[in-house]
Order: sequence, then C-alpha cells, then structure tokens
Amino acid sequence: MMEQTQHTPNPDDRSDNANKIQNMINHTKENMKEAEASMKFGNEQDRQNVLAKNQRREVALEALESELRDEQAFNNTND
Repeated sequence: MMEQTQHTPNPDDRSDNANKIQNMINHTKENMKEAEASMKFGNEQDRQNVLAKNQRREVALEALESELRDEQAFNNTND
C-alpha cells in the first residue's frame, strides 16, 4: 500500500509580481518595435500580420498596465 502524502499549497507570494509584470511590459514593447522595424523587409501580407499582431499586443499592454497598477496598490497597502 502506498503512503499518502499531504500536499499543502505554497503561500501566495506576490512580492515580485510588479517586477515580473513590468518586465513583461518592457518585453512586449520591445517586440512591437522589432516587429515594426521588420515590416520594411516584408511583403504586404507580412505587413498586415505585423499590424494585427501589434494591435493584439496593445490590448495585452493595457491589461498588463492595469494589472501592474493593481499589484502596486496591493504592495503599497501591505508593506
């Protein structure tokens, strides 16, 4: 018979969430710049794909920036 082990969840550690989100924001913005720079080398379909992808990235950035504000507010009330 196998011994059963008790699994306890890890505590919720949000201390570095703001930094992680900020890194994601910076990375996404850099990807957008690189994609825009690459547009001059592609055809019209490539250009349209980059524009569509960067529009999706803009939406993601808005969500990340909102999440960053939430994390900063959480950290400010729990310091």
